[in-house]
Amino acid sequence: MTMSSPVASCLIAILTVGLLAPRAVQAAAGEPARGEAVYQRCLACHSLEYNRVGPRHCGLFGRHAGTLEGYSYSTAMKNYGVIWNEKTLDHFLENPMMAVPGTKMAYAGVKDAQERADLISYLKKATQDSETCK
Repeated sequence: MTMSSPVASCLIAILTVGLLAPRAVQAAAGEPARGEAVYQRCLACHSLEYNRVGPRHCGLFGRHAGTLEGYSYSTAMKNYGVIWNEKTLDHFLENPMMAVPGTKMAYAGVKDAQERADLISYLKKATQDSETCK
């Protein structure tokens, strides 16, 4: 069998996927401690406990996008139509302005999948803290 044979190409593809797959699984599992460090970038506009330029994050998971009482959302966010969970946050945080054209969140996004997973893990943990989110 030569390296240019279809069998060799298939084996190389299988080995490549096998070697890369653990990284994809790792990126899916976020680490809250690392996510807290990523969240420091968010503090310019957001807080866990109160609205700032952006809405507070307490109560984020399970909330319909654009519905937090007391915060003035863009029409685009009000019409986004998702419920915030790990999957919808991951999509939005990767590129907010592309995910929701017209959003007020003028941020390029968190491009690194592991950083997004870490951030989401931190947010999930922090927003369920009864002391922080009264």
